[in-house]
Amino acid sequence: GNRNKHRRTSSSSSSASSSGDSVHCLHLLVKHAKSRRPRSWRQPNITRTLEQARDRISSLRAQIEKEAAKPGKKMAEVFAAKARVDSDCSSAKRGGDLGSFTRGKMQPAFERAAFALKVGEMSDIVTSKSGVHIILRIA
Repeated sequence: GNRNKHRRTSSSSSSASSSGDSVHCLHLLVKHAKSRRPRSWRQPNITRTLEQARDRISSLRAQIEKEAAKPGKKMAEVFAAKARVDSDCSSAKRGGDLGSFTRGKMQPAFERAAFALKVGEMSDIVTSKSGVHIILRIA
C-alpha cells in the first residue's frame, strides 16, 4: 500500500485534514430523552436529561484521558473499550468505530468536530440530534 503519499507537514493549523477529505473516527454516544431516537441496545427507553447525558459523557471522557495516560496504554484502545460498554450507538460493538467518512455524511456539528481533530486527538463534548458524543480521530 502507498498510504504515505501525503507527507505530513509540521504546520499546526487547525485544518488538519486539508489534504485529506476523509477522516476515520471512533465515537462514544450518550443519548438522552430528547434524542432523535431515545433508545439503544443498552436501554429500551432512555429517560436521562440532556444535563445528565452531558455529565455522564464528561465523566467518561475524563476516565478515558486518565486511563490513556498510563504507561503502555493507547488512546484508541482505551476509547474503544469504553465505547463497547458505554456507547448508546450500535457502533459500540465495533468499539465505536465509524470507519472512514467524507464531508456531508454526518450531522454538521459532528462533522465539524471530526474534521477539526488531528489524528490521535479526542474531541470535547459534541452535541447533535442523536445525543452527546466524544470523538476520537484515528486516521
